[in-house]
Amino acid sequence: MKEFSWVKMNSLDLLEKRVTFLNELVDGGLGQLHAEQKNICQQPYPDHSFDVVTLLEVLEHIPEAEKAVAAAVRMAKQYVVVTVPSKPDNNPEHIHLLTKARLTEMFGAAGCTRLHFDGVEGHLFLVAAAGDCP
Repeated sequence: MKEFSWVKMNSLDLLEKRVTFLNELVDGGLGQLHAEQKNICQQPYPDHSFDVVTLLEVLEHIPEAEKAVAAAVRMAKQYVVVTVPSKPDNNPEHIHLLTKARLTEMFGAAGCTRLHFDGVEGHLFLVAAAGDCP
């Protein structure tokens, strides 16, 4: 984040302890970060609030993952970037295994047609062009 000090970032988390940790980073000099305890499924920001919305290693934890995707697409001006585990693991907090087919279905339901998938060891990477979504 220090390399991109001009980029403003907002972070949402349901857990107070994570928001507290992120705000400690702000206090330590990462002033471009703003962390809040909020639920993305409730779309806490207006449509097209952010150039890019990231959902990095979180969708597999969210019970209403479809709502989170729809909210992310609505809040993004340009892109939604997603990473998820690509195979089952032993993490009991992972309640979904989101495959390429399932992510395509979820982003399609949110109105996105331009999706780019890639992968790294054990993870699926998706960039959805939110600009083509309603």
